[in-house]
Amino acid sequence: MRKMFLAAFVISLAMSAGTINALAQDAAADHTAPSYDLKAQSLQDLEGVQKKMVALANAVPADKLTWRPSPDSRSFAEVFLHVSGERYQILALMGTPQPAGFDGKTYEKSTTDRAQIVEELNKSWEFTKTAINGMTNADFAKLLPKLGPQANAGDVIYILVADAHEHLGQSIAYARENGIVPPWTIEAQKRAAEKKDQK
Repeated sequence: MRKMFLAAFVISLAMSAGTINALAQDAAADHTAPSYDLKAQSLQDLEGVQKKMVALANAVPADKLTWRPSPDSRSFAEVFLHVSGERYQILALMGTPQPAGFDGKTYEKSTTDRAQIVEELNKSWEFTKTAINGMTNADFAKLLPKLGPQANAGDVIYILVADAHEHLGQSIAYARENGIVPPWTIEAQKRAAEKKDQK
């Protein structure tokens, strides 16, 4: 009886191992499309940040573009140009060539003129859209060993999105510190007031 139980146990264990192995092979051979489209989502997120950055750059009074919260912090103008310049520098991590004449060391301090700042934001956004739209799904998975053992081009795009949101938050904090209400907040407040009036 004992031998029969032991034999049944061994057979059962072998079958379980075979099932686990088959499941593991099936998982490794999964060729279904990813449920999250990083390309489309990153473009949408970055476009939202771009619109807000340009709106904020246009809302800041000209005499406040050189304002900075402390001597060792970036000014409004420098933050806007930093966002613009980092698009070139971050995308370069995956091999995207930077525009001719771009100098990351001097770019942030290159101007305090609002029109030029907005133009630079728009130029770098067009550059970014072109770079990301030119990527295939396979490009997103392309390994970049110099950035880390498992790093890939998709990680670079993720860094770009996260960095853009970080500096948008910084710009909003600067604006609030100077009594500047972001234009999209004004629009939301106006819509809310209109809805309230309609009730």
